[in-house]
Amino acid sequence: MRKQNRIPIRYLALTAACFAIASIGMYGMLALPSNPPQSPRTDQTEKQESVTATTEEFKNKFNAAVGKYRLNGLSITRLNMKNSSEQGTGTFEYVFNDELRLVGTLNLDQKVQEVRLYGTGDVSEPTGGIFLTAIAALILTTNNEYTYNDAQNVIQDIGILDRNVSQSEFDGATVRNGFEYRFSVQDHEHSTFEITVAK
Repeated sequence: MRKQNRIPIRYLALTAACFAIASIGMYGMLALPSNPPQSPRTDQTEKQESVTATTEEFKNKFNAAVGKYRLNGLSITRLNMKNSSEQGTGTFEYVFNDELRLVGTLNLDQKVQEVRLYGTGDVSEPTGGIFLTAIAALILTTNNEYTYNDAQNVIQDIGILDRNVSQSEFDGATVRNGFEYRFSVQDHEHSTFEITVAK
């Protein structure tokens, strides 16, 4: 006489329970929104609210770029801070030499909002080379992943190095990674380079 293969009831109950759990899990996955929360977007927005986080970080990043690419004569020792009691913001300044000066402004959170370089002299002359080098260092300060070649590309995009550029009056700008880089020349001798958050 042949024995019948019988499946015990407890195995059937266990299989049914596993199937029910799997079904609930699948339903939960389908019910969830397909796009996860966009938390990185907040980080990106925060990065674009200021040039760098603090004056100390700005100084450290600038000096790191100067050291990495051996941009002699451009290290910042100590930023001169000035507080503005009216708006609750502040400014800082650093004088490299008689012809080159750095000025920055802070927002209400005491983060670096914008940075400007003021230079005197013709940038096409050899003595103007330190001004262009300082511009490259500032670009590197705002873009951690940039190389010196990337900084030179930004300078070229602005149009400073074009042969047909008038060195007596010029105003050019480019936007990279949420920052606007602008270079202007007034009356042949006074040049300004600024980095601001792009609007």
